[in-house]
Amino acid sequence: MTLSLPKPLTLSDFVRMKQCGEKISCLTAYDASFSAVMDRVGIDIMLVGDSLGMTIQGHLSTLPVTVADMVYHTRCVTHVKQRAFVIADLPFMSYPTPVIAANNAAKLMQSGGAQMVKIEGAQVEIVRSLVNQGIPVCGHLGLLPQHINQLGGYRVQGKEPKEAEQMLNAAKQLEQSGAALLVLECVPAKLAKEISLQLAIPVIGIGAGIDCDGQILVLHDVLNIGLAKRPRFSKDFLQQAGSIEAAISAFHHAVKQSQFPTLDHSF
Repeated sequence: MTLSLPKPLTLSDFVRMKQCGEKISCLTAYDASFSAVMDRVGIDIMLVGDSLGMTIQGHLSTLPVTVADMVYHTRCVTHVKQRAFVIADLPFMSYPTPVIAANNAAKLMQSGGAQMVKIEGAQVEIVRSLVNQGIPVCGHLGLLPQHINQLGGYRVQGKEPKEAEQMLNAAKQLEQSGAALLVLECVPAKLAKEISLQLAIPVIGIGAGIDCDGQILVLHDVLNIGLAKRPRFSKDFLQQAGSIEAAISAFHHAVKQSQFPTLDHSF
């Protein structure tokens, strides 16, 4: 008897999940072994994040990560996955113009196997250009790690009314430009809820409260094995799980059942 392979998830599935109120589970992934475990557990989206600069390479920020690094790690992740949807970050200064952005996105998709690229900030024209060329784009607002030297630290964004209004407007502009997903990082829960309600596209939160359409964490924070101090909005799921696979499964089910994040992991 031939075993049927799981049906790969698509962007249409995530829109359907938002519409029916099913939460979307997401984790960062950087290699084949963890990719296989996450896929087996049922994680919906794997993000090959430029956070690998800190978790894998030991840098103090994401800035040193290159496109070649991202292609390599994306290829490792996509080589074994069957069901999960894979997004790859366009790293620092890899999308300053539409042409450069398209060339680098093509590398992540053609050589790396990514199904979507993620870019930071309200890069409306870049997003529109990529989408017009058939490249799915995930936006990213709130705390922008690639802007760390401008921000001066990893702080909550959108606390002031003017900043909150600007972020809501930027989210709408990204959706209008063709972005199919949006990540909100370190954003007050009330603002993240409002953005999630006003957008038709799914909104994935990280330190953005329970009312986003999905949740993402850095894998190393879930397992409490990061080099740096684990951020407040994350949770060590390994402590009570007993194994890596059980910890990832616990995160997945906590997201699906709206048990994570709690107020302790929100702003």
